[in-house]
Amino acid sequence: MDPGPPVIRLAVFGQPVAHSLSPRIHAEFSRQLGLRIDYRAIEASPRSFPERVRELAAAGGRGCNVTVPLKHAAWTLATRRSDRAARAQAANTLLFEGDIFADNTDGQGLVNDLLSLPGGRIAGARVCLLGAGGAAAGILAALLQAGPDQVVVANRTVARADELVGRHVDLGPVQSCVPGDIARQAPFDLLINATSHGHRGAAPALEADWFSPGGLCYDLNYGEAAAPLQRACSAAGIGYSDGLGMLVHQAALSFTLWTGRKPAIAPVLEGLRQRDKGA
Repeated sequence: MDPGPPVIRLAVFGQPVAHSLSPRIHAEFSRQLGLRIDYRAIEASPRSFPERVRELAAAGGRGCNVTVPLKHAAWTLATRRSDRAARAQAANTLLFEGDIFADNTDGQGLVNDLLSLPGGRIAGARVCLLGAGGAAAGILAALLQAGPDQVVVANRTVARADELVGRHVDLGPVQSCVPGDIARQAPFDLLINATSHGHRGAAPALEADWFSPGGLCYDLNYGEAAAPLQRACSAAGIGYSDGLGMLVHQAALSFTLWTGRKPAIAPVLEGLRQRDKGA
């Protein structure tokens, strides 16, 4: 009897990680393509993470995803790194091929989702990136490579924004400022929220006149963490998108790195949206 295709062993590491949608997303991808995967959510602390990754690789694992707060640790653990992971100093995807290769698919996932939205564009756009932490670092290279007219990184601690800009300045027009200077830099066609306010039930302060006509606020958060900013944008008449599409797009890029196969995004994203509506 034909045993079928071999099982591809994968995982997502984080702390906490039980809430992760990644096992569901990758299960849907594998069903589409007739592959067999064993994708598990594994809790790990920064201290235990390297050992847990090596255990997965030694057991025949193909790779893993990495979420907060372990993305910098994943970048450190790797023996080879993509340029986008090196610039971000963070990795959300590891591939085991004799060594440990680190990639960061967050930025390209964001770009792919933005370009799939009605009227979504980056080329020639003026972009404000709100925040300069790990989430912002993971997307800045891909944003600049998509050809915006300008990216302004706004962060309360300007030294942190300066450091992030310094790692990317060769890729395109990018500068830093504090949030109090955003109004002087406005208007923007696109504002990307890469702050952690939503996880505390809050939204960053926004003004409608920061946006060009038809401008969009894109929130890297999704689910409950996206609700505060979504409400604020609705009240102010600002176009809004959460980051659920980015989550699925970045997952697809990881899946392709591990398997060489490209899954369809739309049915998986629609399934997640319908789940949210029924919750």
